[in-house]
Amino acid sequence: MTIADDIIALEKGALDRWCAGDPDAFIDLSAEDVTYFDPFRETRLDGKAALSALYDELRGKIFAPRHEMIEPKVQAAGDAAVLTFRFVSWNGSEGDRVAWNCTEVYRRDPEGWRIIQTHWSFTGVGLA
Repeated sequence: MTIADDIIALEKGALDRWCAGDPDAFIDLSAEDVTYFDPFRETRLDGKAALSALYDELRGKIFAPRHEMIEPKVQAAGDAAVLTFRFVSWNGSEGDRVAWNCTEVYRRDPEGWRIIQTHWSFTGVGLA
């Protein structure tokens, strides 16, 4: 397997769990110094403890029986890799169809690949 294959597999596994209401895979993948942005927050979240607190509020509330990671791309440079993709979910807790852009920055730590930065944003209207 390539670095890209490994990172995409980690992300897909975490997304599958997220869409079933379980954020723990993302918490487990996050480094202690992770930073996080999403369109529902005014400021950046800093650190795994803060991310865990946010995800604890969402536990069991997010579900998407149908979801897809679209056009994942991994750009690796040494012990860092950037994963970008579009994510679409249908008929879930957030609405009939929700489309996102995501950027995850991974770092290879002694424990394996860990997310050090996450950024979620909505895609443009009408995009698939």
